[in-house]
Amino acid sequence: MAETDDLRRENEALKQKIASLEVENAELKERLRAVEARLKMTSRNSSKPPSSDWMHRPAPKSLREPSGRATGGQAGHPGQTLEMVFRPDRVVRHPVDMCGGCGRRLGAQRPDGLERRQVFDVPPQKVEVTEHQVEIKVCGSCGEESRGEFPPEVQQPTQYGSRLKALSTYLANYQHIPYERQEEFFRDLYGHPISQGTLVRFNQDCYGKLAGAEEAIQEGIVRSEVTHHDETAQYINGKREWLHVSSTARLTAYDTHAKRGTEAMDDAGILPRLSGRAVHDHLMSYFQYDNCEHALCNAHHLRELRYIQEEYAQPWAGRMKRLLVRIKKAVDRRRSAGEEALSVKQLHRFEARYDDIVQEGLGANRAVPLPKGTPKKRGRPKQSKAKNLLDRLDKRRQETLAFMRDFRVPFDNNQAERDIRMMKVKQKVSGCFRSHAGARAFCRIRGYISTARKNAIPILQALQNAFEGNPFIPVDAGYG
Repeated sequence: MAETDDLRRENEALKQKIASLEVENAELKERLRAVEARLKMTSRNSSKPPSSDWMHRPAPKSLREPSGRATGGQAGHPGQTLEMVFRPDRVVRHPVDMCGGCGRRLGAQRPDGLERRQVFDVPPQKVEVTEHQVEIKVCGSCGEESRGEFPPEVQQPTQYGSRLKALSTYLANYQHIPYERQEEFFRDLYGHPISQGTLVRFNQDCYGKLAGAEEAIQEGIVRSEVTHHDETAQYINGKREWLHVSSTARLTAYDTHAKRGTEAMDDAGILPRLSGRAVHDHLMSYFQYDNCEHALCNAHHLRELRYIQEEYAQPWAGRMKRLLVRIKKAVDRRRSAGEEALSVKQLHRFEARYDDIVQEGLGANRAVPLPKGTPKKRGRPKQSKAKNLLDRLDKRRQETLAFMRDFRVPFDNNQAERDIRMMKVKQKVSGCFRSHAGARAFCRIRGYISTARKNAIPILQALQNAFEGNPFIPVDAGYG
């Protein structure tokens, strides 16, 4: 009897050990699967940037379908060639002094005709120095000395003008040329080296003069019906922080912050005051703002669906991807025809198909029950990427399909992604900012430059106007 009890206890102990090993084996398999999945993620099937494709760089595969048209100008497209101008800046006459046939002298004879050829080139560059002089006169009657007045912008015995300051600010914030190379630029092109400290002061001076313009741009975004938002990592003095962008088709505002989420968005002061529609990715911090409506970027969804289809081999992902693209084409056709909405029948058909695919995906990703005796862990159980995406498509279906019901809402968040892309170029050129003051200056000036460019205002002229105290501000900024 005692021997039977010992065998029973030993059997129970072995069962517990087997259950523990099964749990451990399942956890190790899941960890291995997660590592392999992470290694297979690239910029074409996830939100990772192309620079992270270090192990394998697949050939670019656009989500757009080929148009079938040849590269370059299409048939019937008016060509653009270098054409002669009516009034050239300089004319050089090449005379005929001798007849090529008989050798007679022709220097005094008037030409019977002219053949013209024009050469387009840049003139020799140099810094132009303008001296301002005010008259001083002593009155012959009372002896009082009177002086003329210098222009308001001429404050010092020697100083740089607004055009040169605008050029330096343009090079730093639009062309991303570091101050050391700017110093070389002014020396090589103009024969006038300018110290890096002076170039930095130009930038900070512009930053100060654009405070009112930045405030007006932010107010315009707040009043806009549809806005775009995104964020990306940036490095300040070697520490990772975040650049946030809020923009429309005509306005751009940047902000820099140590945090990525709600605290940063509150400090920027745009999202808390919105009343229209905010388009963004699925970062949960955006959904903390219930003062506005939301729309999700479907370009992100297409990349994630491609990943699920390729790596998890789940057919529902391919069907959802095709459905979203089909809805977009239907919306584009209606919009091109001047219509403002899909038919009720189309809406019901698309929504029903959407629901069917989501339910199919949820059925294929049901939670697997853990073996008996598995110890409970704190927090929510970890889910697969497929399940996380399905939960979002299910819970946020209104935000995902916002573009289908409201033609003002775009299919994706490309506007914000385009506006934030230059920050990555800046990082590639300069690495990082050395100070928060430099990062803040870049954000304000770059937002002003982007806004001017969106409104077809020449950038150098816009910067020169800013240095002269008259920055460009869109009149109808609230309808950006």
